[in-house]
Amino acid sequence: MKFSHLGLIALSALLLVPASGALPARAAVTELTNVSYDPTRELYDQYNKAFVQYYKKKTGQDITVVQSHGGSSKQARAVIEGNEADVVTLALASDITAIEHAGLIKAGWQKTFPNNSSPYTSTIVFLVRKGNPKGLKDWGDLAKPGIGVITPNPKTSGGARWNYLAAWAWADKQYNKDEKAVLDYISKLFGNVLVLDTGARGSTNTFVKNGQGDVLLAWENEAYLAIAERPGEFEIVTPPLSILAEPPVAIVDGVADKRGSRALATEYLNYLYSDEGQRIAGKNFYRPSNPKIAEEFSKIFDLKVKLITIDDPLFGGWDKTQKAHFEDRGIFDKIYTKK
Repeated sequence: MKFSHLGLIALSALLLVPASGALPARAAVTELTNVSYDPTRELYDQYNKAFVQYYKKKTGQDITVVQSHGGSSKQARAVIEGNEADVVTLALASDITAIEHAGLIKAGWQKTFPNNSSPYTSTIVFLVRKGNPKGLKDWGDLAKPGIGVITPNPKTSGGARWNYLAAWAWADKQYNKDEKAVLDYISKLFGNVLVLDTGARGSTNTFVKNGQGDVLLAWENEAYLAIAERPGEFEIVTPPLSILAEPPVAIVDGVADKRGSRALATEYLNYLYSDEGQRIAGKNFYRPSNPKIAEEFSKIFDLKVKLITIDDPLFGGWDKTQKAHFEDRGIFDKIYTKK
């Protein structure tokens, strides 16, 4: 029997189709990896359990969430170097942008989810020992002689960059934009730093568990967790001016598309904006982005503090700030090597 060229193609295609006439379905993804930063350990421990239950109820499917934590910038590098995260929930937009520049996340990721893809916010506060024995009230106090400061390394920790920038914002206002005076202040502050851990949780352990330093520069949520875990040992000082820390989230497109996990990853991050997700954030001392849910936690957070944003003309956004302050031979390298 002879077949035309088109007939052979049709026959070949027919032979590739299973007897049922349906193409084999791709197995459903049942595991999701979230690469996050240090102080979200408790948040995602609680959130992941809630999401697994929600997803089971909605779809009937059992899933597992694999969680990873560390310094935000260090975590971003790990993803770039091959840690296959379906989603990232990091401390800084610039860390996610670094993953974007590596070709793993599509441009425009901050528009994927509400509030610039930041489902919760925080700010930077001082955690001091009970009674505040050194009388630390504002940023200027941290540069005084004899004050032991604990903060992570801005080269590896997102929280540390927020710490640094909050101090910079205070100094810029205090010294009327005199850059020499600002640099002198920042140099003195970091001259008082006793230990530069790689991540925020490491700094918390240095201050809380190891007893080093007079003050910990901390995420607001991290400070509250320390007080909850060791009642009566510490107190929080909220300076009159600080910074609005906006930890963003994103789908790692290169991984999600390869693994077929995009739908699950999208559901996972969207649920952070649900009422339950927002309340879990609030219970873990993050400020919910939903104003109505945030109001439920108004007795916890000091809403009177003036919060400057990274998009303020002083900083001009993360791209500009990252290059000026934190890249190799940037301002931080210059002031810290003079310690």
